[in-house]
Amino acid sequence: MDQNTPRETAKETTNEAPAGAILEPERSQQAAVRTALVVLALCFTLAVLGRGLSESFTVFLKPISENFGWDRAQVVSIYSLTWLISGLTAPLVGRLFDHSGPRIVYALGLFLLGAAFLIASHAQALWQFQLSIGLCVGIGVAFIGNVPNSMLLGRWFGAKLPTAMAAVYSAMGGGVLALLPASQLLIDHLGWRETYQLFGFAALGLLVPLLLLPWRMFSAGSPHVTKRSDPDFIDHGWTLPSAMRHHAFWALFSTFFFTAVGMYAIAAQIVAYLIDAGFPPLQAATAWGFSGVVLVFGMLGVSTLDGLIGRRPSVLLSYAISILGIVLLWLLQYYPNIILLTGFVVCFGSMMGSRGPLITATAMKIFRGKRVGTIFGTISIGSGLGSAFGSWSGGLIHDFTHGYNLLLVFALASVILGMIPFLIVPALRE
Repeated sequence: MDQNTPRETAKETTNEAPAGAILEPERSQQAAVRTALVVLALCFTLAVLGRGLSESFTVFLKPISENFGWDRAQVVSIYSLTWLISGLTAPLVGRLFDHSGPRIVYALGLFLLGAAFLIASHAQALWQFQLSIGLCVGIGVAFIGNVPNSMLLGRWFGAKLPTAMAAVYSAMGGGVLALLPASQLLIDHLGWRETYQLFGFAALGLLVPLLLLPWRMFSAGSPHVTKRSDPDFIDHGWTLPSAMRHHAFWALFSTFFFTAVGMYAIAAQIVAYLIDAGFPPLQAATAWGFSGVVLVFGMLGVSTLDGLIGRRPSVLLSYAISILGIVLLWLLQYYPNIILLTGFVVCFGSMMGSRGPLITATAMKIFRGKRVGTIFGTISIGSGLGSAFGSWSGGLIHDFTHGYNLLLVFALASVILGMIPFLIVPALRE
């Protein structure tokens, strides 16, 4: 009996110790998951706000043009400058994020957006719009956009970052859906200046709750991500200069650039195009706003196909659907009806950015290492340059031809050029 007692005691101790040891890590894991979801919701909300406020200019384009008597290229230059500055600011955002943390970056973004819209509400000259809506909104969007979001989410989701970023990329659609029809309604009832004032006060008002969030906890990241070592990880020592000497860098850059040229040559003028085709202004804004709904399904669909048929076929299919959308848009000016309009919104809208998470994941995979954020931020400049050049060129083409046919040909050719790297570049064909 005495001999069995120590064994029984040891057995009890052995059985109880693992239970107590496992309980605390499980609670820690659950707490980390809850915090990660809160961070994801925050990034999603900021992305909705940034994308929605920047894309709302497509609704303001026509009333501002008519108010001042400016031609299309002059007004679109404001929108072009927004995306040019946003793209060029991306590497700076990454450095500021590393140095000062997410709280400062996001707060500066909201402050710039609020100030920009308040200034724009009193603007009387083109340069004032370019300074406020172009420069300040461009920087503000970059400060609450994909670069800081991807860096913050990377601390919480680790290997699941592409899935988290797909959710945040879908916020682009949410912002368009929420704010484009709302902008049109506010403009109709209040006027465009008063609507800009409302946007400005709303952005500044969000600064207070933003600053009160537990940023120290958010920026620390999940211990289950930051302390986990990947046995397959090899840091090849990529630097920005060495990455720029690799063909994959310029392939991804050109994909971002030409795709953005084609998509934004159309997106900047889509509401005006639909109005000129015969649709009422609110219906035109609402229809393009619903591209936000189909974009979510496009994101999920392309991401799902990535796991089923591979990345390259998924990306190429998304380009094919975009091309079909451009064809349907061309037909709309001759046959303005709900069926063609729905087809265009579904095809073009669902692919508006759906390739982003896959291209981001491709860049992260090829250039993985300590400096991947700087490298990807520099590659992202291609998207900003393409968005700016595409929308500005689209305005010039419209003014020169007084129509949209050549503009649509230009957009179609650019989208095809954006697709070509996935057809011919070895690193993107794997």
